[in-house]
Amino acid sequence: MTRWTHRPDGSTWGDWGEDDQLGRLNLLTPAKVREGIAEVREGLTFCLSLPLDAPGGNVVNPRRVPPVLSPTSDENGFRYNFRTGRLDARHLDVVCDDKVALTLQYSSQWDSLCHVGAMFDADGDGAPEALFYNGFRSGADVVGPLAEVGADGHACYAYKLGVENMAEKPIQGRGVLVDLEKHFGRTQTYVGYDELAAAMDADDVVVEPGDMLLLHTGYATELLAMGGTPHPERVHAMCAVLDGRDERLLQWISDSQIAALIADNYGVEAFPAKDGGPDPHAALPIHHHCLFKLGLNLGEMWYLEELALWLREHERSRFLLTAPPLRLPGAVGSPANAIATV
Repeated sequence: MTRWTHRPDGSTWGDWGEDDQLGRLNLLTPAKVREGIAEVREGLTFCLSLPLDAPGGNVVNPRRVPPVLSPTSDENGFRYNFRTGRLDARHLDVVCDDKVALTLQYSSQWDSLCHVGAMFDADGDGAPEALFYNGFRSGADVVGPLAEVGADGHACYAYKLGVENMAEKPIQGRGVLVDLEKHFGRTQTYVGYDELAAAMDADDVVVEPGDMLLLHTGYATELLAMGGTPHPERVHAMCAVLDGRDERLLQWISDSQIAALIADNYGVEAFPAKDGGPDPHAALPIHHHCLFKLGLNLGEMWYLEELALWLREHERSRFLLTAPPLRLPGAVGSPANAIATV
């Protein structure tokens, strides 16, 4: 290995080659796509994304703001309700053309593998480096922030592990939903291995290697009900969240060999997490375990209500999931415009 001589305990670094940028998405084989397609019986489809302007405001995350639409323009003015007869009297067209300033992880989203890395001594010299999955390096492979826009037009850029790798895969296969809201309601509940296993056993949910696991908690539905004005006292204190300090849960995520981990809540795991003790540790233990160690992409704030209720009514948990992100080179995250077909 050119980037590291040893890897984090329990990680998948190098399992798919020293230059791998897909991680667990490598498990989405043609056979897994066929398994997903085999779950389609009714031909019904469900949109799994919130509107891009949801949740509204910046209460959920103060750094992330709603999209801002504006018209394109040139020397002839704004191209919005633009009457082309102004340029040529013979023309009848009225044209609208717009652009958007978009926070990529504001609404329903995918986390790429360079969303969260860690300080880790990969070359054994006693000095930890800032690294991402498979040993890709902060400052060399993931560059920024730059004081000024560089020659390539970017102030930050993921030359490795960017979200375009997920889009080029692309992401399609069998989704499996665990209906946590059915078992725990919408009060904030920390879900560790025991709680997750009990919910899966109660509903006969079986997860196999290469499946994409989705967790329905009701969080995104609660956000929509707030009508674009999230309640500051509630957005971080409602619905089920995974307990990232539960080592048995982390081990299950490793052993399950799921290809993606997705939830309808803010960050899949509880944030802030339970206290991790006096020794150095990750603030986001599931992000650390999944993105940094396993190469396992996370999906957050997906809209799962209608799908979950349909699956609940029909005593099913499996479906075809199609969920490529934007093919935006160098980006760390992307809106998720996912579709479930049953």
